Amino acid sequence: MEEENRTESVKKFLNLIKNSRRGKLKIYIGMSAGVGKTYRMLQEAHSLLKNDIDIKIGYIETHNREETHALLAGIPYIPRRKIFYKGKELEEMDVRAIINARPVVVIVDELAHSNVEGSKNGKRWQDVFDILEAGISVITAVNIQHLESINEDVEKITGIAITERIPDKVLDVADEIVNIDLTADDLIERLRTGKIYDKSKIAISLSNFFQPERILQLRELALKEVAHHLERKIDIEIPKQIKLRPEKFMACISSNHATAKIIIRKTARLASYYRSPWLVLYVQKESEGGNRIKLDTQRHLINNLKLATELGAEVLKIKSNHVTETIINTAKEKEITTICIGKPHLNLFQIIMRTAIFNQLLQSISQTETDLVILS
Repeated sequence: MEEENRTESVKKFLNLIKNSRRGKLKIYIGMSAGVGKTYRMLQEAHSLLKNDIDIKIGYIETHNREETHALLAGIPYIPRRKIFYKGKELEEMDVRAIINARPVVVIVDELAHSNVEGSKNGKRWQDVFDILEAGISVITAVNIQHLESINEDVEKITGIAITERIPDKVLDVADEIVNIDLTADDLIERLRTGKIYDKSKIAISLSNFFQPERILQLRELALKEVAHHLERKIDIEIPKQIKLRPEKFMACISSNHATAKIIIRKTARLASYYRSPWLVLYVQKESEGGNRIKLDTQRHLINNLKLATELGAEVLKIKSNHVTETIINTAKEKEITTICIGKPHLNLFQIIMRTAIFNQLLQSISQTETDLVILS
């Protein structure tokens, strides 16, 4: 049964390749290291070779896993480029060599990887976009914890800060996403038998990342993300008889960097779920102009607006002391269906009774079909 499913998956990807000049993107996604993403990519490579498809390895990382390493045999690879950085010789994927070789398909592992300083692109996902634009299809792999918009959720689950991340738009442009799913028991058993890490790392991995409750939560995130992708594909490819009012989200942020980052990421998730456009609005009051705002606050604000852009938002910065009026006018002009704001520091009753701005916002929104979402 598993062999039949894999054969069907290969056939579907073959059809995608043949139907477009731009390269097609297939992503294997998993809840953690060791679920078998690289193994499955190499299995698919062998299946494509049997179908006379010119496929090459652009970058692979087997982590010396015996079963995975054995699958490298017979698959052509493009040598990596060597770089000297801070006195050390490092290896990076050779994007130019891949484009010059022009295979039909290339395998690119470790999608969230950060390139060595001085490379054309800072991130490997940007290299993948260059390869796709050259008409070469890509099969790649990534763990769910590297997705930008759920970064904080993952950190709460694992207690580990994830520094290498990919924007959600990478999944949005994927033609196919395959979830490599294992139960928590199966994954832990793979770890215990030395199929994921060297024996010296097993004990510490079991006491840290590889705990059943953490794995279950990450598994749920991975399953939800693939389900969302399928819903987006259905929405695009199957025409609806009744056109509904399209969703459009607007995140309203202040110069408070911690709150702003949360609002941006949560609004990005909402927009991703509904596959809708979204924007971020920052209303700059007179008291926040010029040198009246602290340098660190200014720096955080710039970084938050940059984050919003990376997550696919349209960013608006409007100077005005009339915050509510600016929000309402922007919502009308941009045809916003949902306004997202942060949870006020006071309780909701106090805000409604004492804060004229919030009260005015509620009254104005109540006269329209616009929803208001208060994000915790």
